[in-house]
Amino acid sequence: MKLAGMWKDAIDGLVKKPVTERYPFVRLDAPPRLRGRLHWDSTECTGCQLCSKDCPADAIEVITIDKKAKQFVFRYHVDRCTFCAQCVVSCNKNCLSMSSDEWELAGLSRGPMTLTFGDEEHVAAVLAQRADPDAEPAGSE
Repeated sequence: MKLAGMWKDAIDGLVKKPVTERYPFVRLDAPPRLRGRLHWDSTECTGCQLCSKDCPADAIEVITIDKKAKQFVFRYHVDRCTFCAQCVVSCNKNCLSMSSDEWELAGLSRGPMTLTFGDEEHVAAVLAQRADPDAEPAGSE
């Protein structure tokens, strides 16, 4: 009895079309609730840093340039992120969201895995300070 079922499956496998997907040549839409790359809306952010405090993977840094002028630099370490969305839940201003379209995040090096968001001049100042730790802090004018 079991042998007959095995032969039926073997013959069906020879006759039917394979179910293999042609990825990456044919890309299917991701599910709408898939947790992909994190996005930050700088216009809504107040710099409360709840997202970085609640991140279990320490993947988020909020660097304050000027709190009164709402000037912040947001650093997101994709290689550390566990995509738990705790930061999105913790943000009381809804300035964080996870994209369901950007989920292909593999890379050959760790350099592109750290994303820095903010005004270009502030980002450049923060990155220069990270490269030279003895330099004057970015918001100390």
